[in-house]
Amino acid sequence: MFELNLPPFDVKISSEGEKKRIFDVIRRRYVALTPEEWVRQHFVHFLAAEKGYPLTLMANEVQLKLNGMSRRCDTVVYDRTLTPRVIVEYKAPSVEITQKVFDQISRYNRVLRVDYLIVSNGLTHYCCRIDYASQGYTFLPDIPTYEELL
Repeated sequence: MFELNLPPFDVKISSEGEKKRIFDVIRRRYVALTPEEWVRQHFVHFLAAEKGYPLTLMANEVQLKLNGMSRRCDTVVYDRTLTPRVIVEYKAPSVEITQKVFDQISRYNRVLRVDYLIVSNGLTHYCCRIDYASQGYTFLPDIPTYEELL
């Protein structure tokens, strides 16, 4: 796969004929190894190992209803009361992070109303904190630790 701007981890990959699968530590099963999934697994491990995010308080492929349609957030991070605090949107390394990506994650946030939005293609990562009082946001220089979220 691709070299990413994220720390390496002990990747578990299996093959079923021509298809490769990667173990998702959150869903506790092997899933199709796509470029986006490669980014997701690296980023989840980064959040857990480097930023102290508990794996038990993260969920992948979180389904929500938006304007009557089913959508899926790539990863949602919860606080200890199981309130959503962060939405993470992943793209393949070949996909540029554009306004369109931020528009997508912002639409998901209309439903979940989290405090932080993170977007990553494995090479470039953006994190912003939402300020609902001023109806604005601030881009942060780094991904906060889990304790900083609370």
